[in-house]
Amino acid sequence: MLERIEIVEGNITHQQVEAIVNAANSSLLGGGGVDGSIHQAAGPELLAECRTLGGCPTGQAKITKGYRLPARWIIHTVGPIWRGGEHGEDELLANCYRSCFTVAEQHNLKSIAFPAISTGAYGFPFERATAIALQETQRFLAQNQTLERVVFVCFGHRAYRIYRNIVMRITGV
Repeated sequence: MLERIEIVEGNITHQQVEAIVNAANSSLLGGGGVDGSIHQAAGPELLAECRTLGGCPTGQAKITKGYRLPARWIIHTVGPIWRGGEHGEDELLANCYRSCFTVAEQHNLKSIAFPAISTGAYGFPFERATAIALQETQRFLAQNQTLERVVFVCFGHRAYRIYRNIVMRITGV
């Protein structure tokens, strides 16, 4: 299963995968951070398609075409805003990953790339979010053989180191 997980430092809009995940806001109409970068790289057709989707609730996911991106698809998910950890934030974040994996499974995708959902402007503690992301990925890969590659794209070396350390802690490798 570990051979199906990759951790890279880079820009999610450059990833050579079938689908990238967008850490979107509930309107799905673009924003800052990863969301803004994806909308900019994909082009105006993405915004036009997102306008037809009617938004997306926190913890859920919706799919669009990738347009001008190398990825054929974009799976948009809305992570929780961190409010101290006593408002179901962990479960909502886990639901983001589960929902993305469900969409990937429904579309028979072989590869997907994730950003660090909710850790930017939404303020989710990075290490806590990383552990949730990796645990949900392990759970999914244990029961699904279709998805061959799950890539975690880290923005910056600090994020990359944290992901690597948590993978070692969770897997013992």
